Amino acid sequence: MKKVFSLLLLCSFFVTANAQTVDEILDKHIAAIGGRDKWLSLKSVIMDGNLSVQGTDVAVKVTQLHNKGFRQDISVAGMSGYEFYTPTEGWGFMPFQGQTKPEAKTADEVKRNLDDLDLQGSLIDYKAKGHTIEYLGKEDVEGTECYKLKVTRKNSGEQTYLIDPASYMIVRVISKTQAAGQEMEIKVDFSDYKDVDGLKMAHNISQQFGNIILSSIKVNEPVDEALFKQAK
Repeated sequence: MKKVFSLLLLCSFFVTANAQTVDEILDKHIAAIGGRDKWLSLKSVIMDGNLSVQGTDVAVKVTQLHNKGFRQDISVAGMSGYEFYTPTEGWGFMPFQGQTKPEAKTADEVKRNLDDLDLQGSLIDYKAKGHTIEYLGKEDVEGTECYKLKVTRKNSGEQTYLIDPASYMIVRVISKTQAAGQEMEIKVDFSDYKDVDGLKMAHNISQQFGNIILSSIKVNEPVDEALFKQAK
């Protein structure tokens, strides 16, 4: 009985230590990017940038309203496309991908994007949002041993966050998602953090298909909710 009790105490210690490590990392990360209160005041974000894909320049505009809508507009080679999501629906029209008319997103696609409507992200108040976070030690990212956090989101599956131990900025996020019935892993790197109205936001976003350089980020600007409705 004494051995069982000791084992339970040991297990309890590791669970508590992990929670303390996660919370300590998150507290420093949130402070570094502007603080919890500042992020909770964030209601809208409008980002303009350029994506370079194999020598081709693609204009990208992202418009978000907190927990209401996400929209991405893309212009390339004289063609314009878009996709948007709300908590209940999603639509997309990408003529450069062969689409001839707007198409509705599936219910699964809408659900997988629910957590991305949260402008504060998955790390702030994660417990209240129904997410769980586990500390997995450290992992090398281009010569820096970064903190590794496994985030299981309420609606959108699993993500791995790599956080720089010096700056406490997110340098990489690895997501698992479904596409064409298969699980895919998507890696996104973040750099060139700049101050935007007291918030630290990355202006360089690198993905497998290209590198996005953001020329402008505006926060808490008025956004017309009609952007997240499909024209009849």
